[in-house]
Amino acid sequence: MGTRALVLFAHGARAASWATPFERLRDLTAARLPQVPVSLAFLELMEPRLPAEVAQLASGGVDDITVVPVFLGQGGHLLRDLPLLVAQLKIDHPGVAIKVVGAVGEDPAVLDAMTAYCVASLT
Repeated sequence: MGTRALVLFAHGARAASWATPFERLRDLTAARLPQVPVSLAFLELMEPRLPAEVAQLASGGVDDITVVPVFLGQGGHLLRDLPLLVAQLKIDHPGVAIKVVGAVGEDPAVLDAMTAYCVASLT
């Protein structure tokens, strides 16, 4: 049986503080999945980038990676950039299964939580 990992994939920004909520999300997710490596990777402007993170996981024996785009929707980065990155990663790491799920912001439960937050802001 292979070793699975979860990579939260975010855009990245110039301000280091921008990563703080994503780091908290990574830590909260890791606490719920103690048997699964959970990491955070970025498209640009921050490290680690997705290719470096996948390479590190693969060199550590991980052979099944799920990438969770921590984006609100399926914009150009997820429609164009991420598929190209993943296609190259599959070439670079042929023994690693890489799956990408939908953008976190498009999940109905996430939308419900965000809606509740917005509604509660009026109280």
